[in-house]
Amino acid sequence: MDIRYHITGGIPLQGEVTISGSKNAALPMIAASVLVSGVTILHNVPRLRDTELMLQILEFLGATTSFQNGTVRIDTTKLISKPIPSELVSRLRGSIVLLGPLLARFGVVEMSYPGGCVLGKRPVEAHVLALEQMGAENMSTPEVLHLQGTLKPTHVILPEFSVTATENAILAASILDGETRIDLAAGEPHVQEVARMAQGMGAQIEGIGTHTVIIRGNKNLRATEHRVPFDYLEAGCMVVAALVTRGKLRLRDIDEEQLITFLDTVKRAGGVWKYNKDEKTLLVDGELSFLNAMNIRTNIHPGFPTDLQAPLGVAMTQAKGVSRMFERLYEGRLAYLYELEKMGAHVEVLNAHQALIIGPTQLKGRQVASNDIRAGAAMVLAGLCAEGQTTITDVRYIERGYDRLDEKLRSVGAKIERVVVDA
Repeated sequence: MDIRYHITGGIPLQGEVTISGSKNAALPMIAASVLVSGVTILHNVPRLRDTELMLQILEFLGATTSFQNGTVRIDTTKLISKPIPSELVSRLRGSIVLLGPLLARFGVVEMSYPGGCVLGKRPVEAHVLALEQMGAENMSTPEVLHLQGTLKPTHVILPEFSVTATENAILAASILDGETRIDLAAGEPHVQEVARMAQGMGAQIEGIGTHTVIIRGNKNLRATEHRVPFDYLEAGCMVVAALVTRGKLRLRDIDEEQLITFLDTVKRAGGVWKYNKDEKTLLVDGELSFLNAMNIRTNIHPGFPTDLQAPLGVAMTQAKGVSRMFERLYEGRLAYLYELEKMGAHVEVLNAHQALIIGPTQLKGRQVASNDIRAGAAMVLAGLCAEGQTTITDVRYIERGYDRLDEKLRSVGAKIERVVVDA
């Protein structure tokens, strides 16, 4: 089954959009429930293929789950650790965050290697090295991840600023009596929220949001109730949607601090927006915005988010001048530019990490592919501002990361149709 979007572009978007909960926060927060025996309740969970698949994995391990109106209940009273088969984890890269919690609680974890989007090399060494420093024995084979042993609090030095390896280490350390220090920790907003959830379960954590995190764990963690924060990546896409369609959108449930680098870049590029702190709303005025070329360099938090590089790349096709895109983190992240070229964008790919975008260019509707979650969102944005009809294939990638994106866009005037094509 192939799911496609048909988009008729050139319509300025107008209205309000409530931003959903963050997938990147929800997945490790679901994994955190593994640390306790009891009922964990999560609110504002986005209903996505990835979150539903994560719950299926926990059900396979013996948990009971429910998902209604954005609230997930996870009863881990009968949870056990047993080998997780490929059919469950091969489609979900985020399942890697089960590694630390399962090992820390049960002393063993075994799963097939997680899959997900193809964004160049995304090895699991950082996860394994972190847990080995905590006392794990690596029994893995080329086909199966297999760690076992009794973890102990210690000093962990991550080999890179890995978001999910940081989450694995924080969660594992939270259930260990004693102090664990993690250096080279990632500080992204969703990592911070996972640490705050662990605090609510009974762990003491210092340095949240910094690159040195200190955890004083508690082997008697308690089940908790927590709210998943807004998805700043969805919000960033909606900002670009307003800009490239010359529309005006009011985005609700926004925390400006989580978007500060992105919004600063948008402002320097000529985008017009205003944040209301009391109402937690962001008004983006594409009518008053006149985009100019920018040099965009992705970086670890609090630098420019790699997951918003592709959406802003679409905006740069509508900007005056030559923009340079420098993707520091993933060598596969610029592949969407070849799809934009099909639509008439003037692009020069210099190497796997750098490209030039010359604008402004009137994009033309074409059939293009969604190569990964964020590239798929970029293709939707391109279709919204293109002349004529754009067909986007492989929409399953988009729906892994964005909660009802097509419905939200239709609610503010977009002509976007979701079509299921049988194989």
